[in-house]
Amino acid sequence: MYGNTIHKNNGYDPGSYTYYPIAIIGAGESGIAMGCRLKEALGFDQFRIFDRQAGIGGTWWINRYPGVACDVPAIFYSFSFCPNPKWTTFHPPGPEIVKYLHGVCDKYRIMDKIQLNTDVRECQWLEEEQVWEVKLQHLMTGVGDLSEYERSQKIQEHGREFVYVSEETIRAKVLISSVGGLVEPKVWPEEIPGKDKFQGRIFHSARWDYKVDLRDKDIIVVGTGCSAAQFVPKLTKEYGAKSVTQLMRSPPWVVPRQVPLFGEKGWEKWSPWLCSNVPGFAKVIRLLIAAGLEYDWRLFGSEDYHAKERKKVEDQLLAHMKRTVPKKYHQILQPDYGVGCKRRVLDATWFLGLNDPAIELTTLPLTSIGDNTVTLGPGRTYPDPADTTSSAPSHEMTLPADVIILANGFQTTKWLHPLDITGRGGKKLHDVFEERGGPQMYMGMALDGFPNFFTIFGPNTATGHSSVIMASENMVNMALKFIKPMIKGDVALTEIKKEAEIEWARDTQSALRKRVWNTGGCRSWYQTEEGWNSTVYPYSQIWFALHCMFPTWSDWDITYTRKGQAKKYAMKVLNTVALVALIVGGVKLRRMLQGRSLIALLKTYIRVTFMAGAGLLQTAASRVE
Repeated sequence: MYGNTIHKNNGYDPGSYTYYPIAIIGAGESGIAMGCRLKEALGFDQFRIFDRQAGIGGTWWINRYPGVACDVPAIFYSFSFCPNPKWTTFHPPGPEIVKYLHGVCDKYRIMDKIQLNTDVRECQWLEEEQVWEVKLQHLMTGVGDLSEYERSQKIQEHGREFVYVSEETIRAKVLISSVGGLVEPKVWPEEIPGKDKFQGRIFHSARWDYKVDLRDKDIIVVGTGCSAAQFVPKLTKEYGAKSVTQLMRSPPWVVPRQVPLFGEKGWEKWSPWLCSNVPGFAKVIRLLIAAGLEYDWRLFGSEDYHAKERKKVEDQLLAHMKRTVPKKYHQILQPDYGVGCKRRVLDATWFLGLNDPAIELTTLPLTSIGDNTVTLGPGRTYPDPADTTSSAPSHEMTLPADVIILANGFQTTKWLHPLDITGRGGKKLHDVFEERGGPQMYMGMALDGFPNFFTIFGPNTATGHSSVIMASENMVNMALKFIKPMIKGDVALTEIKKEAEIEWARDTQSALRKRVWNTGGCRSWYQTEEGWNSTVYPYSQIWFALHCMFPTWSDWDITYTRKGQAKKYAMKVLNTVALVALIVGGVKLRRMLQGRSLIALLKTYIRVTFMAGAGLLQTAASRVE
């Protein structure tokens, strides 16, 4: 009925739908990797990638704030199956990464497999047909670049026709979610009054509004994460802002960005030639970077060794901070938690930018906003207000404000939000998460009750120290091991066992409680308010890669087709024949040992083994008939 080709069912019928053997949600790096590997490794092109945004690249497409760049060296933050020898810098800007991802799609000829401006809203498993039914909503061009909150606001103000063009239902044998974690920006904190009165502009850094003129403006920036560290220094120097006041809840650990071989200028000059003309150069550099980043995993454990290693690194980072930023910030920029407890800021410009007299960093909390002002304080978010030895400001003050930029992160604990996924028996995926204590999936990839459904870079797969692309590639390659027999018609259903999923989640959360993320004393976007950490993987990426290369097959329920069952039986017969033939050949060889040369013995052994095997095969074949 369904088969392995894309086709239309039911023609003019109102229940008409398009069938895709494989449907992929998301055209970011994970979705692109899956599409490319389906073609390269399996030779399969009967799939479609759906993305609500107006362009390809996922988080790199949508994040266009000033200074956006990769903080992991690009030679490692790229696909192993499609290296780029001509990166212009060691840490290239966002537009160059988008260009690279487009080039990958062109090289593997999957550009025509990507359907943009298409929002996947509902996915339901049809038990009788054993396929996924997926409801798509086709969007007005560009509307998908808005956040879920912004689209809802647009519908309330103007009506659905200003957001949605039409709806469509499709079906798919295999459903793959490549929805990233940094998707939905956090909204305005409702506990802070006055937003409705503010006469200026408010926007999130992940939805940067370049129509807003920042020249001679007083700007308030809420947040001190990785994005803010990249764009804040540019607001005064390149965009002519009159003043920038940056609000920090607690200080991040700031790590000087890695300097490449030959230095920044030398790398820019020589690396394209070396990577293109010296065999193995790029692979060696990639391996060295990967090994160096993996060594950072030593910071995350709870043993005495890990604590001592953290202390060494913390001392180095504090010394760097005190050398770089004005003395007035030393107290508020000294974290009171272990390094690695929340995401480190890999920095090249932020600390230096704090020397700009037009930029002010404060831990006074935002308490209200007026027509063209913001009120900060009284009190402070850091250090603890009860610490009477601290001289950090805690008084109330009112500042002029023309623009407020939110750099307060993403809704990272709402995995697969806002997808509505219904599995076997009408069970909702998010209900299962809630029943089991928090978002969880076996290896971040699969959940029992949701057959033929794979998630790339799902819960508890972020590393905190390595390249997200490497982690995604590992998951893609593992998923292909289960997808291959399905597209060959040997397997009908693949599903993780409930006990395996629960045990994986139990072990993961248990290990996390012993790592710095749960013991380091910080609040981070890795965890829910209840303390459930659904973000980080508690072991090394080497260990995760090994799990992906060698799956624990006994953890999975695999339902074979008749064709697949026949192949399994044939393989059992062949294995049995090979074993018996070896035994028979060995017995006969032993009888012929005396007085024969080694070469003659080997020839006899091969002939006897072959004849024994052929005889056994003929017997087995007659029994099958």
